[in-house]
Amino acid sequence: MKFEKLVQASLEVKQTRSRLRKVEVLAACIEALFGDGQGGASLEAGVAFLAGELLRGRIGLGPSAVYGQVLPPPVGVAELEVGDVERALDALQALRGAGSGAERARLWGALLARSTEAEQQFLRGLVVGELRQGALESLVAEAVARAARASPGSVRRALMLAGSLPEIARAALTGGESMLARYRIQLFRPLQPMLAQTAETPEQALGEIGGPAVFEYKLDGVRIQVHKDGSEVRVFTRQLSDVTAAVPEVVERVRALGSSSLVLDGEVLSLRPDGAPEAFQTTMRRFGRKLDVEEMRRSQPLVPFFFDCLHAAGTDLIDLPTRERSQVLAELVGAEGGVPP
Repeated sequence: MKFEKLVQASLEVKQTRSRLRKVEVLAACIEALFGDGQGGASLEAGVAFLAGELLRGRIGLGPSAVYGQVLPPPVGVAELEVGDVERALDALQALRGAGSGAERARLWGALLARSTEAEQQFLRGLVVGELRQGALESLVAEAVARAARASPGSVRRALMLAGSLPEIARAALTGGESMLARYRIQLFRPLQPMLAQTAETPEQALGEIGGPAVFEYKLDGVRIQVHKDGSEVRVFTRQLSDVTAAVPEVVERVRALGSSSLVLDGEVLSLRPDGAPEAFQTTMRRFGRKLDVEEMRRSQPLVPFFFDCLHAAGTDLIDLPTRERSQVLAELVGAEGGVPP
């Protein structure tokens, strides 16, 4: 598929306020990527680009290199395919060692020299993570569901488990609902966190839920996801970063729980001697880059509070109702380890 078509879809998404229209435009582009006559070879890269991401992460070009460089004259007629852009960015990312900076600048300039003006602007925003096109991952996930004729819920579930929207796009478009249903929790591969949504009033929130609801305390700590398999325990943040080494007391607490395998969702806080929580910024000091962990543990101990159990004793619980997961959690961590009722 021509890269220009993807760029034009991005521009249209940016210019419309209608969520439905955004999804329609993105879904049409995703369908075109999949049916490009090449077996959808660049589907994953195209989906990542639409979400404002690079398929394989950063490529070593910062804002100063991208915006400080004089743009070469754009081409008048679009010639780039999505696959051309994917290969060019892969080549940039693969550069290492002496002379890689100059070679990276050369390859980047060569890619821009093959691009139209609109493509140049898109590429600059893409590589520095500042596309600002209004197509967040959640919106593109909804478009994937539409393109694959799958339910948005099944795509969101698979995405939460896999953590990769391009991977889920391929699964949805090649295998539909049955392929998406195969995704399971994999221990030590962190799940994308379930995040809160806002509502103007409690009545609106309850109406949108459409069923029984539970009210819980909002703890102003650091979100953690803890995985356990036997004696091995690892702790991840909301951004899916591994912070196990910084929180030994959390590791010890979960290692002692009576289940051979676990995935727990919760918050960790620093508490004052009277049991009141410290400010969020104080808790965050435990997650700095250079820490004397043992000293910090003595002076500023952390206490985990878990509010969900997604896996226990070899069984995924993620598809069970909240009431049932809460019962399992309460049996595991007790009243002191959960969010206060």
